[in-house]
Amino acid sequence: MSATEVRVRRVYDDRADDDGTRVLVDRLWPRGLAKTEAGLDEWCKEIAPSAALRTWYAHDPDRFAEFGRRYRTELRTPERAALVTHLRELAGNGVLTLLTATKKADISEAAVLADLLR
Repeated sequence: MSATEVRVRRVYDDRADDDGTRVLVDRLWPRGLAKTEAGLDEWCKEIAPSAALRTWYAHDPDRFAEFGRRYRTELRTPERAALVTHLRELAGNGVLTLLTATKKADISEAAVLADLLR
């Protein structure tokens, strides 16, 4: 069995031919992006970090490790755990690309999710 391939990209980037299933994992819709232009297969906004965690983190690179720990704790709640299972199923069917609007996708909730799913 091959390893699960989960990628992280910005939702503003053009869709690549090898993106597979594209899922937006942000709670808020990306500014300035029309839904018809997003090229999404799903918008899984319920899996995003809580507003309190997102506000605390503020995409501060020095807080990323702690953000990841706290976010993984949030992902253990029953509702979010079911969504993680859903994303695992999608990844099991081929490439899964997690999308985020943040400028630094490598320190986003999408990066934490990708690591967890791999």
